[in-house]
Amino acid sequence: MARKFIFRGKSIEDLQAMSTDEFADLIESRARRYIKRMPVDYKKLLLKVKKVGTSKVVKTHIREAVILPQWIGMKFMVHGGKEFKQLVIQPDMVGFRLGDFVHTTGRVLHSGPGIGATRGSKAVALK
Repeated sequence: MARKFIFRGKSIEDLQAMSTDEFADLIESRARRYIKRMPVDYKKLLLKVKKVGTSKVVKTHIREAVILPQWIGMKFMVHGGKEFKQLVIQPDMVGFRLGDFVHTTGRVLHSGPGIGATRGSKAVALK
C-alpha cells in the first residue's frame, strides 16, 4: 500500500488549495519570513512559474526560493555555481529551499599515490 503524504496534518490537495500566506503559517520561521517579505527576485520567479506552468522547465539562479505546494511535479533547472542541475519537485521537498537539493560542491576523487606525491610515496611500487 502506498504511503499517503501528510505535511503538518494537511494532505497535498489541501496544501495546493491554500494561498501562499496560509501555507506560510505552516512552515518554519525562516522560510515564513522569506515568503512574507517576498523579495523582488522571488516575485519574478513566482510570475515565471505561473506563466510557464507544468509544461516546461523553469531555469533559475534563485537557490533560496522556498518550494511551494503548487510546484509539486514541476521541473526546475537550478544553478549550482558552475552549471544548471535539473530538479523535479517531490511532495517531501515542500517548505525547503531549491538550493537544499542542488549542491554547489562536488565529490573529490583523488588519484592514487605516485612519484612526487609525498616523501612516503617513494616506497610504493610502480606498475
